[in-house]
Order: sequence, then structure tokens, then C-alpha cells
Amino acid sequence: QVQLVESGGGLVQAGGSLRLSCAASGRTFSSYVMGWFRQAPGKEREFVAAIRWNGGSTLYSDSVKGRFTISRDNAKNMGYLQMNSLKPEDTAVYYCNAASPGTDYWGKGTLVTVSS
Repeated sequence: QVQLVESGGGLVQAGGSLRLSCAASGRTFSSYVMGWFRQAPGKEREFVAAIRWNGGSTLYSDSVKGRFTISRDNAKNMGYLQMNSLKPEDTAVYYCNAASPGTDYWGKGTLVTVSS
């Protein structure tokens, strides 16, 4: 089992920045692919970014590429999502995910609200 707790959400003006954190506990966090997803009101959950276990490879959705940066610190069992140049359409609950073949863990989410 892996427990994930997100933090760092809040209210920010368009053009601003936020840094989300994901604290992991339980089984070895470093063996999982870590990802961030988001769910806006009335919409389905969507992929935002992912990073491999060793941080050597990252993937971003087209909507956040160039603005968001995913990173992780396996020694601290932490994951991060640096969000810059935020837009009102980035408003959503952001979820941390840890995945490996056959397993999938989620945090409870942190709300990000971007005002215009």
C-alpha cells in the first residue's frame, strides 16, 4: 500500500504560480511512476504529467507543456508539480497518483483555483 497526501493548492490570480506537493508513505515510493491528474467541475479526470521512478523521463499533457514541471525526490518520498503561468482553465482538483503494473494509488486531491 502507498498513501499519498497532496498539499499546496489554493487561490491564485491568472499568470501566477503554485507548487503542489505529494507526500508518499507506505511501500517504496521510488518503485512507482508518479503522476498528477486533475478534475475540473463537471468534467472527467484528466492526465496532467508523469515522471518515471528515477526521474529520467517525464510526460506532459499538451495543455500544460511548457508551463508545468513535474519532479520527485525519492529520498524524501515526495513528488512535486510546479505550475507557472496559470490560467483560469487550470482550475481543478489536482490528484497525485502512484502506479506500477497492476497497482494504482491516489491521493484525495488539492484544490487549485485560478481567478481571471
